[in-house]
Amino acid sequence: MDSSLTIIDAIPTLAWRGRPGGSNEFLNRRWHDYTGLSAEESLGWGWKAAVHPEDLGRLIAKWESILAKGEPGEIEARLRRADGVYRWFLFRVEPLRDDARQVVEWYGTATDIEDRKRLESLRAAEKRTLEMIADGANLEDTLNELCRAIDVQAPSVFSTILLMDPDGQRLWHAAGPRVPRGWLPAIAPRPIGPREGCCGAAAYFKKRVIVADVSTDPVWSTDELRQLAIQNGIRAAWSEPILTKDGQVLGTFALYCPEPRMPTEAEIELIEGARKIALIAIGRRRSLEALRESEAEMRRITDAIDQSIAVLGVDGQMLYANRVLIDYCGFRLEDLRSLGFRQRVVHPDDVERLKDERPQALSAGVPFEIEVRLRRHDGAYRWFLVRYNPLRDERGSVIRWYATSTDIHGRKQAEDRIRKENLALREEIAGSSMFEEIVGSSGALRRVLSQIAKVAPTDSTVLITGETGTGKELVARAIHAKSKRAARAFVRVHCAAIPPALIASELFGHEKGAFTGALQRRIGRFESADGGTLFLDEVGELPAETQIALLRVLQEREFERVGSNQPIPVDVRVLTATNLDLKAAVAEGRFREDLFYRLNVFPIAVPSLRERADDIPLLVEYLVERCAKRAGKKIGRIETTTLDLFKAYGWPGNVRELQNVVERAVILCEGDTLSVDPTWFATGASPKGERERIETALKESKGRVAGPFGAATKLGLPRQTLDSKIAALGIDKHRFRH
Repeated sequence: MDSSLTIIDAIPTLAWRGRPGGSNEFLNRRWHDYTGLSAEESLGWGWKAAVHPEDLGRLIAKWESILAKGEPGEIEARLRRADGVYRWFLFRVEPLRDDARQVVEWYGTATDIEDRKRLESLRAAEKRTLEMIADGANLEDTLNELCRAIDVQAPSVFSTILLMDPDGQRLWHAAGPRVPRGWLPAIAPRPIGPREGCCGAAAYFKKRVIVADVSTDPVWSTDELRQLAIQNGIRAAWSEPILTKDGQVLGTFALYCPEPRMPTEAEIELIEGARKIALIAIGRRRSLEALRESEAEMRRITDAIDQSIAVLGVDGQMLYANRVLIDYCGFRLEDLRSLGFRQRVVHPDDVERLKDERPQALSAGVPFEIEVRLRRHDGAYRWFLVRYNPLRDERGSVIRWYATSTDIHGRKQAEDRIRKENLALREEIAGSSMFEEIVGSSGALRRVLSQIAKVAPTDSTVLITGETGTGKELVARAIHAKSKRAARAFVRVHCAAIPPALIASELFGHEKGAFTGALQRRIGRFESADGGTLFLDEVGELPAETQIALLRVLQEREFERVGSNQPIPVDVRVLTATNLDLKAAVAEGRFREDLFYRLNVFPIAVPSLRERADDIPLLVEYLVERCAKRAGKKIGRIETTTLDLFKAYGWPGNVRELQNVVERAVILCEGDTLSVDPTWFATGASPKGERERIETALKESKGRVAGPFGAATKLGLPRQTLDSKIAALGIDKHRFRH
């Protein structure tokens, strides 16, 4: 025998060596001793004779897979002992390779895992038993299931479980095949003894199940029981008392064995597991009995309550409905339980909505509520608020759900009415917010309208550029109106009109005490626009620190109120507009480059009125009709010379200036023909003089246009008019901010 075979033969477990193709060439002495097969019988593939027939096919398939891959592997299977008894083993194999990485031999071992498999089997039996308990199986059937598991896993140890009530007046039992004839009938009807007699043996057992030979170690306090056990050759044991959480004795736990031997540690663990299940069985039995009594009382009470009430199982299946609910639905309780409450009573649209929502809420095991439409006996549906509350047993497990239904149909109708009124109001506001001012058919305008139609359904940020008065806000409102957020808020912020020190609070809100004057918490514009659209006009005027905060909102979809470090998630689409050259502002360091790229995902350049001069006649007609209607006048025509003046003028203030001129002309018009005074279009000062005057005012106001200290106030002009003049004269107001 070579040295490797000598080593294998000395290994204190079943071991072997095989050829590259998988056939066996050597099995060690322990293998032959265990299986009883000779070397001649087991060589090659002869070892298969020792494998359990039910496991052989699975084992061979696994072995062929390992051979094909040439990698280590393992599998569990039963191996026959020399006396014909099968035990579970874990088979492991490892390849031995040469320098070329080719498999030259296989080495394997087989480790006895019988005790572990028995415990796994008991765990499975415990699971089945618990399921039986949950399904309401009676105690005898439940314990019989345990007996079968024990009889299979430890056939020579225990074959019966006895449970005695605290007063010794009753034996619950699950009888296995080894119960001596006449033994249980002789004991079960008889009083066994006082409580301390039944449970006093606990001191003998060191807080676990112990087996005692009653013929030599008389631990029984009841002589009659002891004598019967001796006469039948029974080895028996009592456990310590089975107690509830509050210390009440549920009973004692007894087992017996007909064979004169002590169990192994693994077998005792099997029995201890059975005892735990028995405890649960008794507790659940008593809980269910108490529950049935309380539910009978509950039914009498709930039938007297003028509100729909239902009792549900753990899975939400209806078990009981009170008189009010049955009368409302018009079905018998048996019909609701057998045909399905949701399918017969719940509105079809709500059934689909609750298909996932309700099971998730039930599985959480905490109170919850849902709004649902329920069908009345006459076919009409009404809205109900259904509140679910769980009932738990002494271990905290949910055993019932109680559901109460409150009619909220009037409230839902009121909410629907308010929603419709709000919708009508939004439509009215939209109709009066001059969306129609996007009027015209020029090529430049059609390009803008095409861009609006493409970007509106998305959630992309849009940067709208153009001169003052071109209608950048109208473009933003049109994008919102055609988006999926149209039913939600459209919030506008004019960044240039808010002092730099307050812009962060305006956008993000602040906490009470965040700064002087912050007397209470304030919700910012981002929170107000949550779910809708936020339009930042003149975004180029934002201070540097606010630009950073805006970038964070765009990237992370969250912000912090001023004075707080708690992030607030927000779902807002951001649209921006400016009449500045942001690229130039980035180059000069006045605007963050990363923010510019985040805003400029989809740029839209709104053409000036000069670039769409062909639209002026159509715009004038529209504005005249609109202003005349508000003024209560009827204007049927526009003088040709007036139209010529409109078309010839450069309109530095764009559509906004055109609207102001038309409104002034309508107010002064005394007939049905509109005309304007040509002197309205004279500047009144040379361009050079006007530039100097505006630049002086900007210098004094440090580049600010709006506000009480802005250049517009100093010059006595509306802010929009001054913005138009600054754009028309090409003045860079930012150079005055230093």
